[in-house]
Amino acid sequence: MCSIRRSHYCAALLLALILCLASASTRLQADTGTCGGASITLPFTDVPSSNIFFCSIAAAYFSGLTNGTSPTTYSPSASVTRDQMAAFITRTQDSVLRRSRQRAALNQWAPGSFSAGGMTSVGTRPQLVQSDGADLWVADSFDETVSRVRASDGKLLETWTGAERAFGVLVARGRIFVTGNTNPGKLYRIDPRQPAGAVAVVTSGLGPVPTGITTDGNSIWTANVGGSVSRVDPGNGDVTTFTTGFNQPTGILYDGSHVWVTEYSPGKLLKLNPDGTIEQTVTVGNGVWNPIFDGTNIWVPSLISNSLTVVRAATGTVLATLTGNGLNGPYTAAFDGERILVTNNGGESVSLWKAASLTPLGSFNAGTDSVPLGACSDGINFWITLNVAGKLARF
Repeated sequence: MCSIRRSHYCAALLLALILCLASASTRLQADTGTCGGASITLPFTDVPSSNIFFCSIAAAYFSGLTNGTSPTTYSPSASVTRDQMAAFITRTQDSVLRRSRQRAALNQWAPGSFSAGGMTSVGTRPQLVQSDGADLWVADSFDETVSRVRASDGKLLETWTGAERAFGVLVARGRIFVTGNTNPGKLYRIDPRQPAGAVAVVTSGLGPVPTGITTDGNSIWTANVGGSVSRVDPGNGDVTTFTTGFNQPTGILYDGSHVWVTEYSPGKLLKLNPDGTIEQTVTVGNGVWNPIFDGTNIWVPSLISNSLTVVRAATGTVLATLTGNGLNGPYTAAFDGERILVTNNGGESVSLWKAASLTPLGSFNAGTDSVPLGACSDGINFWITLNVAGKLARF
């Protein structure tokens, strides 16, 4: 206690203590600044509005890219470890993918599921499927038809006939191209602007038993299980078939610079030159069918090995061989801009991964006697052909 004689001294000391506490309280409070004309308050006590990066830090915090080093500190001058940098980059990529997709714009955040209301009858044995952005195009080998299904509600709109052993589907140049799984192979064309009828035959001179189909922007390429790859001029139907180095080509895709072909057995992923020669061979799981390119990596499902191989397209490096997560006879891979879906031919299910991090997101049952086969995305939903059930399912 202060005596009377020392009251002036005690009063001065008490005032100094109050000022000190007030100053500390001010320093510990979050600061408010102006960004783009709006008043922004951060929870961090070490990021004053005078910091030239105040608005950048605010953008990173409010978009979920950073949470700071504690609920009230950001530690702007601290060093960033490689672990932390990886977390920042991953969050950035995930945020961009989630918020730029059509699902985000349409408020479609619910996770995928199979339901009776999401099933459309499309024939006896539907094979592969592709989206043109508005409708789905389904090839049916048994009925020799190609079905057009509206993606918004799953309504069957039209059916084209005469597509003998219809299998692979390609949307290109405003037309629909379908492979005929015959020997010699056939390529059919549909003009979506015209009423449904018989498909047009582009050529009956493909290599034997074509399945996969893609385009490099100029030519159409097909993978022919009979032991070749064909290149077709879609304008005049001229065909060049390459046989050297091929055994059982099944799937095929274009990554923006090269055509890649999967070899069923032994499991290979082949990078092709424009002249049809093989530039690079990548060993993957056995029994590969229909791969997908996500803009950076190629995802190769291996039916016999029950695995999913992820290959960097730029180098051909195998990044990972994924197993588990419900993989059981994986057949076709599809990409929706954020996730990779794989149909499980043997497991009557589909499996999901996050494309950016290869994180498994679980497997989902498609129903008894469904046999999921083909898959694609329309930007909002995945669509899966159920081969035995004769359905096109929304997921």
